[in-house]
Amino acid sequence: MTRTLESSAPTESVPPQPPSTPAPPLTRLSGGRAFAELGIGLVFAVLFSLALQFAASRLRIDPGTNVPTALAVLAALAIFTVLFVVIGFGLARRWPMWVKLGGVWAALTALTTLLLAVPLQASRFFLEGSSVDNTFRLQYLERMASTGSLADMNYSGLAPYYPGGWFWLGGRFANLLGWDGWAAYKPYAITWIALTPVVGFVLWSLVVSRRLAVLATLPAVLAGFISVAVDEPYAWPSSVWLPPIAVLAWQVFQRRERVPAWTIVLIGGYLGFCGITYTLHLVFGVLLVVILAVLAGVLDVRRGAAAGPTVRRLLLRLVGVGALTGVLSLLTWGPFILAGGLGKPNVAAHFLPESSVNFPTPFVPDSMFGVLCLGGLVWAVVRSRRNPVALVLLVTTILVYLWFAASSLALLMRTTLLAFRFVATIDIALAVAGVFGAVELIRAVGRHVRPVAAAGFALALAGALSLAQTGLASMKDTISTAESDYYADGFNAKGQHDPSEDGAWTGELISTINSLSGRPPTANIVLSSYDRLLSFQPYWGFQQTTPQYANPLAGYVERNEEIRHWAESADPDELLARLAANPHEAPNVFVLRTDGDELVMPIASDIFPQAVPVHVDDVRFDPKLFGSPRFTREDVGPFAVIVKR
Repeated sequence: MTRTLESSAPTESVPPQPPSTPAPPLTRLSGGRAFAELGIGLVFAVLFSLALQFAASRLRIDPGTNVPTALAVLAALAIFTVLFVVIGFGLARRWPMWVKLGGVWAALTALTTLLLAVPLQASRFFLEGSSVDNTFRLQYLERMASTGSLADMNYSGLAPYYPGGWFWLGGRFANLLGWDGWAAYKPYAITWIALTPVVGFVLWSLVVSRRLAVLATLPAVLAGFISVAVDEPYAWPSSVWLPPIAVLAWQVFQRRERVPAWTIVLIGGYLGFCGITYTLHLVFGVLLVVILAVLAGVLDVRRGAAAGPTVRRLLLRLVGVGALTGVLSLLTWGPFILAGGLGKPNVAAHFLPESSVNFPTPFVPDSMFGVLCLGGLVWAVVRSRRNPVALVLLVTTILVYLWFAASSLALLMRTTLLAFRFVATIDIALAVAGVFGAVELIRAVGRHVRPVAAAGFALALAGALSLAQTGLASMKDTISTAESDYYADGFNAKGQHDPSEDGAWTGELISTINSLSGRPPTANIVLSSYDRLLSFQPYWGFQQTTPQYANPLAGYVERNEEIRHWAESADPDELLARLAANPHEAPNVFVLRTDGDELVMPIASDIFPQAVPVHVDDVRFDPKLFGSPRFTREDVGPFAVIVKR
C-alpha cells in the first residue's frame, strides 16, 4: 500500500536543461592558421621588398630632384586605388583566400618599400644618412656584422647595454650580402619597415574582419611616415603591432573559459620581441597588458563573477605572458644584468626635447591627419563601452598621456622617461581609431544614402593619398641628408668630395689606420675626434661620442678624466707609462684634430636638463708627447693619425 501511495504521489517536474553552448572562438583565425600566415607573409614581404628595392636602385635618377617623389606618389596612388576598389566594391569575394592574402601582402609591402626606396634611390644611406642618431645605429650594425655574438657597439669586452636583437640579425643580413654593416643598413631597415604592415595585417585579422584589418593597417603605416617614426626601424615594428596585440590581450583577459595557449605565446612573444629590440616599448607594453588585465577583472567582478577565481585566472594568464617575455628579454639583457649594469650610473634618459615637454595633440584639425585623429578620439570615447577595439585604443591613448605626465614628474629626480618616443604610439592609436570611426559612419549613412560604396571609395582614396604626400614631405630633410652625407670612401651620393668637410677624409683615414697599425679593424682601439669614423669600420672606441649613448659599464666620466690625464703628461715616456697603467684598456690608435701647434680631442659631458644636454670640452695634446719611436704619425687632412706600436 505504501509503495502504491509513493508511486502515485506527484513528483516535481524538472524542466530539461538545454545543452550548453560552446563559447565562440576567441579569435577569427586558428593558431595554426595565424602562425602560418605570419611565417609565409614575413618571407613574402622580405623577398618582395628586396626585389622592389633592387628595381628602385636601377632608376639612377640624380639627387636633388623631385622626380623620385613624384614617382613615389604615383605608386602610392596606384596601390590605394586598387586596394580601395577591391575592398569598397567587393570585387574579391569569389577569389581564393590565398590570392586575397597575397594581394594584400603585396600591396602593403609595395607601399612601404616604394615610399622609401624610390625617394632614397640615389643614396646608399637610409633616412638621415650617417648624421644624428644614425651615427650610433651604423656603428652598432657595423659591430654586429663583424661578430657572431652580442657585443657593445663601442667598448671592447663589455656586455651590451642597448638591446642588440635587431642589430644582431642585421649583422647576419650584412654577412649574407657580403657587405659592410653601414652599407647593409639601408636595405635592412627598409625591409623591416616593409614586413611590419604585413605582420600587422595578420595580427589585426585575429580580432577584426579581413577588410577592417587592411583598413586598420594602412593608417598605422602612414602615421609613421608623417611623424618620421620610420627613421627608427628597430622600434617601428613594435609600435605598429601594439594595438592588435593589445586587443587580443583584452579578449584573452575577458574570456572566463579556457583560452588557447598560443594566444598567450603570441602576447608574450610580442613583449619579448620588444625586450630584445626596444626597452621602452617593453615597459610600456607590459604596463598596458597589466592595466587591461586589471580592467577586465574589475568589470568581470562587477558583473557578478567571484573575485577569487577571477584574480587567479587573470594572474595565471599574466604569469604565462610574463614568463615568455622574461626568457626572451634575457637573451639580450642577461649579460648586462649579470655584469652588474643595473647598479651603474645611467644618463641614457637625460634628454628633454621640445616634443617631450608638450603633450602630443595629433588631433588638432589643421590637416587631414589631424581630422582623422580627432575623429578617432571622438569614436574611441563614444564607443569604448561597446566596442573592444575602441576601449583598447582609448586606454592606450590615456597611458601615453600618463607616461608624458610621469616623465615630467621625473624631472624632479633629474631624469626623464623619454616621452617623445611615444608620439608615434598615440599617432597610430588615434589614426587607427579614426578609420574605425569612419567605417562606422559610412555604414550608418549607407542605410539612408546611396551609393555609399562610391562615397567611401572617394573618401578613402583622397584621405590616404593626402597622408602619403604629407609623409613624403615630412621626410624631405632626412632624404636630403642621406644624399649629402659622405660614404666610407669620402664621396657622397652627389659625387661630391669637399676637403673642407670631415667626411671627405673618411676613406683615407681608414686606409691610413689599417696601414699604420697592421691589424684588422677589430683589433684596434681608437680614440677619435671624428665621431663618424667608427660608423664605417668596426674599430673599438675608447670613448663614446656622447654620454647618453655610452654603456653604463664603461665608466664614461672616468674615461674622460683619463684622457685629460694623458694630455697632462710631461713627455712621451710619461704618456706611454700612463697609457700602460690605465685602468681601462688604452687606445692604440689616436685620431686627433690638428689646431695650429696642438692636437685636439673633444670630450663630451652630461649637462642635463639643458635643451642640448651635452657640453663639449677640447682636450689639447702637445704633439711632442707623441715624439717617441713607439708612435707613428701621419696627417690626413685636418686630422693626425697616430698609432702606438
